Amino acid sequence: MKILVVSHYFPPEIGAPQSRLSDLARYWAEGGDDVTVLTGMPNHPTGVVPPEYKGRIRAKEQVDGYRVVRTWLYATPNERMVRKTLGHLSFMASSVLLGARRAGRADVVVVSSPTFFSILSGWTIARGRRARLVVEVRDLWPAIFVELGVLKNRAVIRMLTALEMTAYRAADEVVVVTEGFRDDLLRRGVSPDKVHVVRNGVDIEAFVPAAADAGVRARLGAADGETLVLYVGAHGISHGLETVAEAAGKLTGEQVRFAFVGEGAAKRRLEERVAELGLANVSTLPGVPHHEVPGLLAAADICLVPLRDVPLFSSFIPSKIFEYLASGKAVVGSVRGEPAAILAAAGAVVVDPEDPGALAGAIRDLAADPDRQATMGRGGRQYVVEHFDRRRLAANYRGILQRAVDSR
Repeated sequence: MKILVVSHYFPPEIGAPQSRLSDLARYWAEGGDDVTVLTGMPNHPTGVVPPEYKGRIRAKEQVDGYRVVRTWLYATPNERMVRKTLGHLSFMASSVLLGARRAGRADVVVVSSPTFFSILSGWTIARGRRARLVVEVRDLWPAIFVELGVLKNRAVIRMLTALEMTAYRAADEVVVVTEGFRDDLLRRGVSPDKVHVVRNGVDIEAFVPAAADAGVRARLGAADGETLVLYVGAHGISHGLETVAEAAGKLTGEQVRFAFVGEGAAKRRLEERVAELGLANVSTLPGVPHHEVPGLLAAADICLVPLRDVPLFSSFIPSKIFEYLASGKAVVGSVRGEPAAILAAAGAVVVDPEDPGALAGAIRDLAADPDRQATMGRGGRQYVVEHFDRRRLAANYRGILQRAVDSR
């Protein structure tokens, strides 16, 4: 089967969609499929294009058995809605005008959203190739921006929602990452026959329990005898990282060190809040390539999964959950709904979101009980291996693609 994946985001960029899509492409290619990824020049989330891509309008690479075709886009940091939208629109145009011919033939086009505007690229290319179209929904866009207060213009909201529903109707199949997303689409009239859940998972061979490296712990700011509490991932407006900083403030003077690793629109505000609180027990570090994340997790004692207390987030499952659990870490989640249910089933600790006192209390209790940390880590690893092995999920996903092609 000839599979074309269209995505604004892709490695060497850092992030959950980049990890998911690159793993899927690799697994499908290993299974014998002809896979091409059409994406932009890497720049997310800093807006800085690496030197080897700077000034190029197109690039073609071979990675892990599949092709990557890259096109020029307007590179901008992951902040300021207008500039971000221009970046999304630029890839929508360049992927079709500069990349479609280089990407070659396809039996099925998989377009991953967000960004929302990439769906139009995928639809245009699929029509031109007479290929089937599979729309992957990783965020409920624009609903999430409405709930977070980023989008307020009712006319714009109505227009974007209408475009969203048009995209779902145009798709031959729709893949979502949570049951909550599927329920939302069905409530809004999308045919249940075409909506499939393929949750995020983890490469269980890349993320494994491992001994901590003393040098990595030192780089993260942990001294001998301290419990290292780690958050690694996007620093977005949805993650409520200021609450984590406030929890750290309640543990000042105790043998607990907090480390935040990553980039994003909310990082500056986090650093400002850490400074406001005068926290000496917090380290903030830049993002790292995805292949370095297992080493960071090995160095941690406790890992955090926070989200804002927004109703829609009860159907969002941060992919870092699976990497933490696969690495055999004790995990504390300040979440509700579907992610809370997964963490509870894996034996993790769950507290209410945006409650710094509850979060601090859960961390304090775990820090005092290394045996409990080890037991949680073993249970979490077993749970992920049984339910969220990304290779197995990729096989399920491929079945959906084959269904779309066969329906021709």
